[in-house]
Amino acid sequence: MRAERIRTVLGHVVLMIGVLISIFPFYWMIVIASNTSGDMFKYPPKLLPGGDLLVNMHHVLQNIDFWGSFGFTIATAAVATVLVLFFDSLAAFAFAKYDFPGKKVLFTILLATFMIPAQLSLVPSFVTLSWFGWVGSMKALVIPGAANAFGIFWMRQYASGAVPDELIQASKVDGAGFFRQYWTVGLPVLRPGLAFLGIFTFIGVWNDYLWPLIVLTDPGKVTLQVALQQLNTVVGATDYSMVMAGALMSVIPLVGIFLIGARQFIADIAAGAMKF
Repeated sequence: MRAERIRTVLGHVVLMIGVLISIFPFYWMIVIASNTSGDMFKYPPKLLPGGDLLVNMHHVLQNIDFWGSFGFTIATAAVATVLVLFFDSLAAFAFAKYDFPGKKVLFTILLATFMIPAQLSLVPSFVTLSWFGWVGSMKALVIPGAANAFGIFWMRQYASGAVPDELIQASKVDGAGFFRQYWTVGLPVLRPGLAFLGIFTFIGVWNDYLWPLIVLTDPGKVTLQVALQQLNTVVGATDYSMVMAGALMSVIPLVGIFLIGARQFIADIAAGAMKF
């Protein structure tokens, strides 16, 4: 019993150290954002938040169209997340619960796309969008990623074990077609997996910098990450406190999305455990 307690205590200590290491960059961002740029170069460095956070935030709002970029980014991330959840879960449901010609070959090709770096698709994607006349619009941000290999693979693996075959067979007996089976049988069971995929997708679109930088041509209509990059060029020397204040303002919504999504994710898993 004593050895077991020691192992438990050591395990909790290691976890606490890992948590502290993980949250320290976020804490350090708050420290820099709430002090002046000169304070971060002092020795010894300041380790506590200061009183200049509101001043630095005001400088951010003065130098870039923060709220315009904020609203555009929320709309882009929301639309992209909805599309990914629908198309990925639909394809995953078909791969997991139906047999059709070429199923294994298609899934193998899907998995093979994991080995292709995303940067290799930038040029052909841009050329294709130029043909459609979508460059500079929101469609160029959300359509190319409306379905992705990771989301289909993740939801397929989840659906394989979470959706009972008996429910599918019972719905077929009742005369339900594919889309009705997907909507009434698959989606209610897939909610925990969808919650994770939704969080993952929303954060990924929100933090994306390279693709919006390439495909958006109007300087007044850019995503938040591209707008924040402009803070590095508004003065002769980089105001790190102002940059960190902008980064902090962009991170806060993600924390709220994560807490809401994680709560739904945990609640659905707990409900499923209670049923079994």
